[in-house]
Amino acid sequence: MENLDVMVLRQLRDWRLAGKRALLATVVRTWGSSPRPIGSIMALCEDGAVIGSVSGGCIEDDLIYRYTQAYANAAAANASGRQAIPSGAPGFVKYGISADEAHRFGLPCGGTLELLLEYDPDANQLERLVRLLESGQLVERVVQLSDGLVTLASAAAPTELSLTDERLTNTFGPEYRMLLIGAGQLTEYLATMALFSGFAVTVCDPREEYRGAWSVAAAKVVSDMPDDVVNAFKPDRRSCVVALTHDPKLDDLALLEALKTDAFYVGAIGSRRNNQARHERMIEHFGETPKSLARLRGPIGIYIGSKTPAEIAVSVMAEILAVKNGVALPRDVEVAIAKNELHAG
Repeated sequence: MENLDVMVLRQLRDWRLAGKRALLATVVRTWGSSPRPIGSIMALCEDGAVIGSVSGGCIEDDLIYRYTQAYANAAAANASGRQAIPSGAPGFVKYGISADEAHRFGLPCGGTLELLLEYDPDANQLERLVRLLESGQLVERVVQLSDGLVTLASAAAPTELSLTDERLTNTFGPEYRMLLIGAGQLTEYLATMALFSGFAVTVCDPREEYRGAWSVAAAKVVSDMPDDVVNAFKPDRRSCVVALTHDPKLDDLALLEALKTDAFYVGAIGSRRNNQARHERMIEHFGETPKSLARLRGPIGIYIGSKTPAEIAVSVMAEILAVKNGVALPRDVEVAIAKNELHAG
């Protein structure tokens, strides 16, 4: 699955290029608990089609009810207070102000969120934005609240959404990427989970017998040596590299190259003993130090007592998502620490 923001913006662009009226909704403020974070977006077409999400579904339904003729003809809609998508400057709408409204819209107790609605965003600006994102660029999008005028600029780093009295500033980035070394069964499960989590997945395995059995069509499969693939992949801050072959000839050099990059996660499968042996090899034969290997994760995953490839993949994906989202996991869920404590007991 692609990056959700890119999917939303691409569909919105297509609606507008086809001459259809549409709006873009962005979560700009939240109070208490909310189902979607600030910066989440969705697009609504005049025919009631919707893509993206700003809640668990009830708010989307209300926006459809308010701004389209999807459920009734124009006369009936006007009689019940519904209207077509308006024109002009962006507007705000708030949900969950009262306990009854929060319950009605499926918001957690005390939850309130506010949306900015942009009516009929410019098709040419959307085309340019999608083109930049598809080329791998990070883009800052600024919306003037007085008239809806949009400007785009390259961004050096992702930033949180900013809202002032004059403008909304949001950063859109290319999709997250995952490079997996080895095309075994565990890789198939992990690749599948990564794809539906919004990662673009590349799998590297020079062993023909493993590539021949690969079954996850949406992942790109390459056959070059892993260290060469890492260099060609050019991992950045939105990339992770995971070695899954258990073969030092394939894993070690790829991991060493990955550690030279800005990848947010670099790790390898294996037992505590194998992980220790990997560190010792890299220090003895490649001149690494404990400091230079500090970013190398292993054994990877969080401890959930997993034994099967599917469960191990869940464990690894959970850790990758926690690191991606900046969540510091308790030390007692790290595989090595949890197993050490179990054996000590």
